[in-house]
Amino acid sequence: MAQLIKMQDYISRYEQDIYRYPTQFARLKKQQWDKLKAAYNAGELDRLYSEHTERETQVKLDSPQEDSKRLFKKVKGIFRRTGKPESGAEELPMPNQIEDPNVFSLRFPFRPASLDELKQNFLNQLLRFQMKWGSSTLREKSFVDQSFFLDERLRFFLQRFPDTFLVLYKPIFLLKNAPVEVEVILLTPVDAWCITFLEAEEDAAFIGSSERFWVRRHHKHPDKKVLNPLLGANRMTNIVSQLFELYGVNMPIKKVILSRNGYVDYPEAPYDITILDKRTFPEWFERMRAISSPLKAQQLKGAQALLEYCQTTSSLRPEWEAEYNQTDGNQHAAP
Repeated sequence: MAQLIKMQDYISRYEQDIYRYPTQFARLKKQQWDKLKAAYNAGELDRLYSEHTERETQVKLDSPQEDSKRLFKKVKGIFRRTGKPESGAEELPMPNQIEDPNVFSLRFPFRPASLDELKQNFLNQLLRFQMKWGSSTLREKSFVDQSFFLDERLRFFLQRFPDTFLVLYKPIFLLKNAPVEVEVILLTPVDAWCITFLEAEEDAAFIGSSERFWVRRHHKHPDKKVLNPLLGANRMTNIVSQLFELYGVNMPIKKVILSRNGYVDYPEAPYDITILDKRTFPEWFERMRAISSPLKAQQLKGAQALLEYCQTTSSLRPEWEAEYNQTDGNQHAAP
């Protein structure tokens, strides 16, 4: 399962420590799946959850020792241009009586009939957990549009690629005080993919050109003009390229037009564009899924560079407002 490090302008804990959370998530996800798989194969799923009255198990992704160390050490009232706390600010621990968004809870409303069914149930619940991580921290949260929970494209990236892939889904970059929303940036251990979707009805054909509009053709529908996808793809690639250069990130950048269910006909396509349609997508997809390389330093550095310029809108959790205001007031009080 790829990791959702940024979604639109929602706050993400990956913004706070990109070098910590990806490895932590991948490690503990594997541990939990191995535990479930072993229990299933031994016929002991019931025993595994018998100690929980609601048949629920929780995997804490921060140990109590780590939480206890995160006291009000560096709480600051100064916000960066993106509207989020400075990177030096420590993450506050959540009180025990409050629901902790850092906990992954598993619920099994029915007994899985097969290992594949167990795995799919596990991945579906893990998807919602990733959405929570992609829109909250221990002390702040963003209000997620419910449409994202049903977004097939988002589910495709998160559930079909390896844990070492990092996804920015429709992030909003704040450049020179102007917000710019792009589509999908996929950071693998070896390269960065700037992906623009071009999809319509099954087997639709898109006729590419250097003009502002392309033509979509389908045997059941009249021809229709669609905006040239290269406009958005070029803008997204330029943003990634500039930020990588600014932060000294040495990582290849690929520009992609993706049509999983249709065809793209563009004989004179620019040399720097990769077109993936119904003919070429399956091979690319399997090749990407086969990448077994671990997380790389340049990949994490690139993710940090992008996150630094992503716009973030969030609210302090109600349970922290009083403490935050009190700490902020004490910090600015005269000695």
